[in-house]
Amino acid sequence: MAALGCYFLLSLIVAVSFSNLHAVEAARTLLQTVPTMPNLPPLPTVPNLPSATLPAATPLPTQPTVPSLPKPTLPPMPTTIPPLPTVPKVTLPPLPATIPTTVPTNPFLSPPPAANSP
Repeated sequence: MAALGCYFLLSLIVAVSFSNLHAVEAARTLLQTVPTMPNLPPLPTVPNLPSATLPAATPLPTQPTVPSLPKPTLPPMPTTIPPLPTVPKVTLPPLPATIPTTVPTNPFLSPPPAANSP
């Protein structure tokens, strides 16, 4: 019974591969054909538009002259740079002579008390 399933599966694979060969051959022939462009109708001609007649241009009025502005005078540049303020001295507190090496205990991290069983 298992051999029948293997033969069926093998025949199915052969059938799919042969159908794939025909599809590849058809696609290749379609790619090798030269596409023909359809003939397009000619574009219609654009009629000439009549030229517009413009009235004679009137002369523009003359513009008034702009009065000149007075030139502002700038203060003179300083020749020396003012001194910077002094920075106050910072003193640090003295460090302890010995550094503690033990970790302090925390009562919140202690294990809960054991339950008494009767």
